[in-house]
Amino acid sequence: MSFDPLGSLLAAIIMLLIGTMVNRKIPLLSRYNIPDPITGGMLFAVAAALLLAIGDFKVSFDQPIKPVLLLMFFSGVGLCADLRMLKRGGKALLMFLVVLLPFIVLQNVVGVTLAKLLDLHPIFGLVAGSITLVGGHGTGAAYADRFAEVNNLQMVMELSMTVATIGLIVGGIIGGPIAQYLINRYKLRSSAEQAAETHEFEAPAAAISTVSTLGALAGIFAALIAGQWLANRFSGGAITIPAFLWCMIIGIAIRNVLPFAGFRFDDRAADLISNVCLSLFLVMTMMTLNLIDVALSAGPFLVIILVQVVFIFFYVVFVCFRFMGKDYEAAVTSAAFIGFNMGSTATAMANMQAITSKHGPAPTSNLIAPLAGAFFVDIMNAFVLTGMLALPFIGGW
Repeated sequence: MSFDPLGSLLAAIIMLLIGTMVNRKIPLLSRYNIPDPITGGMLFAVAAALLLAIGDFKVSFDQPIKPVLLLMFFSGVGLCADLRMLKRGGKALLMFLVVLLPFIVLQNVVGVTLAKLLDLHPIFGLVAGSITLVGGHGTGAAYADRFAEVNNLQMVMELSMTVATIGLIVGGIIGGPIAQYLINRYKLRSSAEQAAETHEFEAPAAAISTVSTLGALAGIFAALIAGQWLANRFSGGAITIPAFLWCMIIGIAIRNVLPFAGFRFDDRAADLISNVCLSLFLVMTMMTLNLIDVALSAGPFLVIILVQVVFIFFYVVFVCFRFMGKDYEAAVTSAAFIGFNMGSTATAMANMQAITSKHGPAPTSNLIAPLAGAFFVDIMNAFVLTGMLALPFIGGW
């Protein structure tokens, strides 16, 4: 069964609504902030896997809008970013990067150590480390080509895609619960919750209007178009800035320059549009997972991923959360840290969205997480992997 673009979009919306309903009906999922698109997409993926296994019934989608949705989301993030917050977020971003670099190194140390214990080539430890868990499917595919050609490793491409897929699922599942654990343990509250507890209420804001929504949509589309053009214009350089980061940068510029000309955006409208785009992107991604292939290809890599989950839990609780300030923003940032170090930047943002929709906004985290996950983490990952692959007992084993 094949869905055309419109049918694919409708199926994604339906599964997103189902995921939202399931999360509300099952207290455990709601309590631990499992993102609605992860729940809805996983339900569909499980159903599709059962249909394929029992009746050889295969479902396929045509989703040309999916990459556009991701770019629209980051354009919206930029459109909501007030640079007056940068003075507050600059120190947090620097501290976040200080925490991030040793984690990437240690994640690979864990992977290589377990690979050798399981009698696998050490390079497979890197595959089950930052190559796929931090780098995602794209980085995994790039390195897999090299490993297949230079190191003659069999099934490395399939295994890379499998680990990246499992990481994407796990990153979306564990980020919310770990952040909720931190919030509960340290009795953390967002500024919105603190205001509610002390009865310090602001005057009710006006409803989001059609004009404000159209203005936000125009800003998002402008950032999307300009960001794509800049990404194509500067591709192939020594350092390639991804398209979604360009879109976010242009969105930030629009948000902070146009007010000088007397035009102001409604952040609520931009935030609503970008959240819808992210939710649809994630549910589409989850719906297309082939869980049967994932299960058949995983093998000993499941052991490595399980240990990586335990490792990131302890690192987040005892290092990331503490270094980021042990407050509500630190808990939200920790959820994002898990998201893009086990899955992707989109997963990180979904983890944050699930928490902030329940407990209140975290503006500093919302600014530093996409910057770190979209740009700095890739540079750090490339630097670390280059150094580790140069070690004789890894690249030359």
